[in-house]
This record gives sequence, C-alpha cells and structure tokens, in this order.
Amino acid sequence: MSQASHKILNTLRQMIVSGALAPGMKLAEIPTAEMLGVSRTPVRSALATLAQEGLLERIHQRGFHVRRISKEELVGAVEVRSVLEGLAARQAVERGLSNAVLETLQSCLDVGDQLFAKGHINEEDIAHYHDINKRFHATIISASGNPAIEPALARNEHLPFASPNAIRFDKNALDREFQRFAFAHQQHHTVVDAMRRGQGARAEALMREHAYVTIRYVDVDDFANFPDTIK
Repeated sequence: MSQASHKILNTLRQMIVSGALAPGMKLAEIPTAEMLGVSRTPVRSALATLAQEGLLERIHQRGFHVRRISKEELVGAVEVRSVLEGLAARQAVERGLSNAVLETLQSCLDVGDQLFAKGHINEEDIAHYHDINKRFHATIISASGNPAIEPALARNEHLPFASPNAIRFDKNALDREFQRFAFAHQQHHTVVDAMRRGQGARAEALMREHAYVTIRYVDVDDFANFPDTIK
C-alpha cells in the first residue's frame, strides 16, 4: 500500500473511531473522495479495507455504512487473536526456527529500531511500520506450521481492530502515538528473544499480551464518542 493510500485509510479509520463519522452514516466512493479532496481510487481501496476490518458494512452495491460497534465485540475478537497468535509463537518454537525465519524477524526489529531511534514519528513512519508489523506477525504465523491458524485469524479479522494490520494513528497526538508504537515494537523484541531461547511458553504469553495492547488503547479513547456502544 502506498503512503498516500495508507494516509487516506488511517484518516477514515480515525474519523470512524472518534465518532466524526457516526454509526449508521452512509459512505459512498465519490462523496468520500470529494470530502477528503482526493481521487476515487485510494478511497475505493480504503473503504474495502475498512469493511474487511469490520468498521464498515456494505450496502449491496450502493456503498457502505459505519457499523455500530460494542466493546464486547472488540474485546472478544482481540481475545481470539491473542490465543491464536500466542499458539503460533509457541508452535513455531516447538517446531524449530529456521535461519530464514530468524533473519526475517531480526530484519523487522532492525528496521523498527531505526524508525523509532529519532524519538518521534509521523504518518509516513506509521505507513512503514505497518509493513514491518504485518511481516513480523505473518512470519510467526507461517513458522508455526499449523495450517489452521491463518484461516481462523482471517475469519476473526472482520471484527474491529482484530487484525494487527488495523493500525490506528492519531496525528493530533504524536507524542502519545510514538510511545505506544515504540512500546509495541519493544514487545516484538521480547517475543523474538523468547523464541531464540527456545522458550515456547514464554513466547506464547508475550504474544498474547502483545495483542492485548489493542484493548488497552482503544479502551481509553476509541469508544468515547460511540453512542450505541457499551462503556
């Protein structure tokens, strides 16, 4: 995904979770593109992605509307993800990590270290981090050798923020965003450390805790303006 497309996706995601785009509100490709002052192509991609994430629902062929989301839905989906990704980390260790897997994971850590070393982040950095994060999680899932985990995660990812790829970034709170993404990256370091040491149970526990960071941050902010959610 290009940086411009990722910026549009993040803008719409932020508008939904903040309540700027209210539950039940209709979103169509052309009006949304006009609202954002961009072309239709990246908007079309963003709307489809947000529907996959569970933030939008398709209205036949007439566009989308913003879903009404409850905290129970979010927490349940993240709990399922935490169990599946924790299982993947443990099974990857038990199966044995190849040099290729270790090199890929280390590459994700190295690039992330460079990204956060300057002490601040912007939207371009988050687009880059999105790619790193996606590769990190996908590598562990693949390394598990368990063919049931990936389709199970795919079925779960239609719920809001259940996917590690559904990264929200608030450009109006850059210091806070730096802290939370840098913390998530340090969690990646601890997971890889456990996997390198052959500590399957520890890797599983760390990966499960890593998923719960989603609940921690969404719990604080994202549901404040959703009138039909349970707080």
